[in-house]
Amino acid sequence: MAVYKMTEIVGTSTKSYADATQEAVKRAAKTLRNCSWFEVVEQRGTIKDGQVGEYQVKVRIGFKLED
Repeated sequence: MAVYKMTEIVGTSTKSYADATQEAVKRAAKTLRNCSWFEVVEQRGTIKDGQVGEYQVKVRIGFKLED
């Protein structure tokens, strides 16, 4: 049996929500061991000069706790 923990982080990108998600997962994997899954729970962004300035995603990262 395994036990998992979740943490929430926010990824950002000037390109897309998908890119912001990729950045969040990539960065989490540098710090957290045993990353197993992710869930995008919120999408938002900033407006700059009447256009999308930045895409932001709140992501839950699940990782297995070590024995």
